[in-house]
Amino acid sequence: MEAKELLQRFDTRSRLLLGALLLGSAGVSKALKVFNRQRISDTDFPLRNLLERLCQGEPCLDRESQALTSKPLVCLFPVSFKWSLLCFLHLVHTILPKHCILSLIDCLSQEGNADPWTAALVGQLHRDILEGGSREILTPQCKKSVRELCDQFKGTGRSGGWSSYFAKTEICQTDTVPPSQLQKRKSGELDVDSSHEGQQRKRMKMELPNSGGGGVGLLEEAAGETEVSPADESPQDQTPADDAVASLLPPHDSSSVILPEHIKAAVSVIKELLETEMEWDQSTVATLGVLNECDPGQVDMLWGLLQLAEVPEQPLAQFCSCLLALSPDLSHSVAAALIRNLLLNKIVCLSEPASRLLSSAVSSVCTRYPRPMCQEVIKPVLEGDQTGTVQVELICRLIEDSLEPQYRLLVFGMTLSGSWNESILSVIHCLLETRLELTEECFTRFTNQLSSQSPSFVKSMKFAKMLLTVLTKYQSHVKGGCRHTLSCCLDANGTFLKKSLQAALKRISH
Repeated sequence: MEAKELLQRFDTRSRLLLGALLLGSAGVSKALKVFNRQRISDTDFPLRNLLERLCQGEPCLDRESQALTSKPLVCLFPVSFKWSLLCFLHLVHTILPKHCILSLIDCLSQEGNADPWTAALVGQLHRDILEGGSREILTPQCKKSVRELCDQFKGTGRSGGWSSYFAKTEICQTDTVPPSQLQKRKSGELDVDSSHEGQQRKRMKMELPNSGGGGVGLLEEAAGETEVSPADESPQDQTPADDAVASLLPPHDSSSVILPEHIKAAVSVIKELLETEMEWDQSTVATLGVLNECDPGQVDMLWGLLQLAEVPEQPLAQFCSCLLALSPDLSHSVAAALIRNLLLNKIVCLSEPASRLLSSAVSSVCTRYPRPMCQEVIKPVLEGDQTGTVQVELICRLIEDSLEPQYRLLVFGMTLSGSWNESILSVIHCLLETRLELTEECFTRFTNQLSSQSPSFVKSMKFAKMLLTVLTKYQSHVKGGCRHTLSCCLDANGTFLKKSLQAALKRISH
């Protein structure tokens, strides 16, 4: 039975989660993100009901006896789905009832032909439930063998397939074997091993899409039924549980990313220009055009090779000027990676006002790529613990000179979560001075945040000036519940502006 047919047994939200688990090795992290978003929108998301449905019997045709029988629904899914499901439950089992997980384990244990990896994951999940994960998976002898095997992989330039690492060292009697025969033997062994490895690789490429059961299409179909906002795709959505996926799945190996030869050549040219501080001309702009040919993995590798965080300000300004001359513009993912690697560390580490060169470079990039700048620089700086006056001055300059109204609203929304400090107050005040076009809902959120934060700023002049700006420039929004909330904030104010604030609120009331 096809996985697409099996998913029709579930509701829309469950199909979205199960569709993510059908994506193979990437499915666990995708499912975690989907699950976390569903819990945010509905704290009572019934994952327990999903597990119970997976354990229910489903009529099916037995392949051997050709008789109609009943199997747990989870047993009808592809093997890759079972692996992803068990890894996912390993990460979230602490928030689920034990009896639901044990029922699922019993269903999977009933399969007589379960593959070894499924059996290992079932055993690990069973230990998680009953022993709290305290038991070691590997015996001391097994740990030693794995460690020795890993040591063999380090720094070897050895050619050949995987089997050569597991084979015991053979005693070669070189004194009795002619060199020509020895060479032929080595060549034959390598050819056979390499061809075997190539066949395995081809087989994996052919089988992986089928093992997914069409999971990509299913996920896209379910996503169409349950809309997710673009902001949900930001890197900040990751949870600590996402990092734990690496304990069960193979980690991403950056060395597997391959740069085409023409991109490698472009990297060498750009790196030389950055290091020697030579003049940049039109040919350099053409060289930077390779950025639009890179996928996200290649982009990260390229930025790592260029070491953009260490670029001096003079070549940095020239680099940014050439980027702005590119046509077409960089894609969002490429621009975001560039801005994060090129500008974030420089702005965070500022200890004195930004130089003219740095300010000009940041401002020009912000004008061309405002959304990546907001997400990759402004938001991390606002959320950082060491945001100082220098960083705030630069952000306020970007707000006033480089950001259009819709992106000012985006930054304003970033300030409405978390706790405030004097630096955040300066940014909010700067935003309010630009006369934001706030919706009633957004203004209500803002006044609620004012009310919750006001006890920490009873003596703060910045907070008082911000309140005065609200009462003078946003009078049309001050009504009903918002007026009462602001009145409570003013009553607690302990600055010399208190009477002026109360008078301004009174004028609005009349």
